[in-house]
Amino acid sequence: MANIRRYDLDWLRVIVFGLLILYHVGMFFVPWGWHIKNNELYDWLRWPMLFVNQWRLPILFVISGMGTAFALSSRSIKEFIKERNARLGIPLLFGILFIVPPQVYIERIVNGQFAGGYLEFWPWHIFDNGVYPEGNFTWHHLWFLPYLLVFSLILSPVFGFLRKRPDAGILTWLRKWLEHNPFNLFILVIPLFLYESLMEPFFEVTHNLVWDWFNFVSSMTLFFYGFVLISIRKTFWDAVVQIRKKTLGLGIAAFCGLLVIWLFFVDSITIHFIEAALKTVNLWAWILTIFGYASIWLNRPSPTLAYANRAVYPFYILHQSITIIIGYWIFDLNWGFWPKALILVIGTFLGSWALYEFVIRRVKWLQPLFGVKAVNTAYKSIAAQQSG
Repeated sequence: MANIRRYDLDWLRVIVFGLLILYHVGMFFVPWGWHIKNNELYDWLRWPMLFVNQWRLPILFVISGMGTAFALSSRSIKEFIKERNARLGIPLLFGILFIVPPQVYIERIVNGQFAGGYLEFWPWHIFDNGVYPEGNFTWHHLWFLPYLLVFSLILSPVFGFLRKRPDAGILTWLRKWLEHNPFNLFILVIPLFLYESLMEPFFEVTHNLVWDWFNFVSSMTLFFYGFVLISIRKTFWDAVVQIRKKTLGLGIAAFCGLLVIWLFFVDSITIHFIEAALKTVNLWAWILTIFGYASIWLNRPSPTLAYANRAVYPFYILHQSITIIIGYWIFDLNWGFWPKALILVIGTFLGSWALYEFVIRRVKWLQPLFGVKAVNTAYKSIAAQQSG
């Protein structure tokens, strides 16, 4: 495929990872399990978080599949695998050893499972008792990276085949179906519904890669969808733009249906299948809606995007540790929701930005550890033109 940059995908990647920071700040306050909790929990916060939670990770896997198509467009399979190992594997290993341990340390301190300073904990105790939650060894929020790496390795032969054959059966079939009716994009909901209805009840989401079959299969399917959809190029973008208003209405209706089930119905086999159908239609409708409006509003470059696109990976790696460190100092203060939430949001963004701007961006040998690629020459040209 031609390596034509989609700036809307870059913007969406930045925006969705920004939402991830807000979501993890919210986890400090909602009555769901997390690594450290505020002294007062707020039940009302779970509703906006449930809304975002339905599609925020699925769209990231779709975008990642689309990005994989661009990464493969100018590389051999061997070069692609080498690049994936460097871009995903190195930051993952560095993050496990140096970025994540403060989160585990604070959790152990708060729960009375460890006493002592951080340098007594790290590196001497990070391998104690095996893998988290029983042990201290974990990738915590970086779980997204090993999943992407494994998906890339598993699907690379398929992606290589499709790259060399743009008129392969699945791509030709999908183009014809969408040209006939853009709403045929919802055919892709069927596998997601089967996973949700038949696998989800039996496989709790663990993010441990090994016993996480529902999340693994569902996420890999979304990753594959991203590659296939970007491979049919204009046909996909025309379709999502054309149906964006209808998918927006469908997403709103599906989420309202989920709210009704969650609030008023007791779980049963019938309700489970209805809920599974609504969940998958809801997540896919919102993903298509977001792509449709982003294609119209966001498919343009800017110096801000150039900066944010390079910074977003370090922000992702750093943010949760910063949030938990700040949370540790304020969790027991009686300040109310908004002061603490603002401190966590502003502190996390500022802390991540300061480390990126003044350390990672200026120390070249650190950049591969945070997945920072060389400056895109096209972006540099845009920035120079706009600054001049």
